[in-house]
Amino acid sequence: MADFMGMMKKAAELQSKMKAMQDELDHVEVQGASGGGLVSVTMTAKGEVKSVKIDPSLIKADETEILEDLMVTALNDARRKAEAAMQDKMQALTGGLGLPPGLGLG
Repeated sequence: MADFMGMMKKAAELQSKMKAMQDELDHVEVQGASGGGLVSVTMTAKGEVKSVKIDPSLIKADETEILEDLMVTALNDARRKAEAAMQDKMQALTGGLGLPPGLGLG
């Protein structure tokens, strides 16, 4: 019975730490860029886009497709960095417990 109580206590501690990590991830920001920095996107590690910056040289009526492509690339770059930041935080939290991939955090 003592082992079960110990496991329950560890589970509660892990749950508390995961909640704190979720709150912290709201404040971790990453930046994705494309076009050599002509387009940049800032988002939280949880994937909320905070800002988009576009170099004025890209704003031409006849080149909207280029700008659209650069936006997609910058957003995807930021998303990859956000996922990496989240994985780093999760790894630090679990200490290598070997939790299954894709464990939903939010």
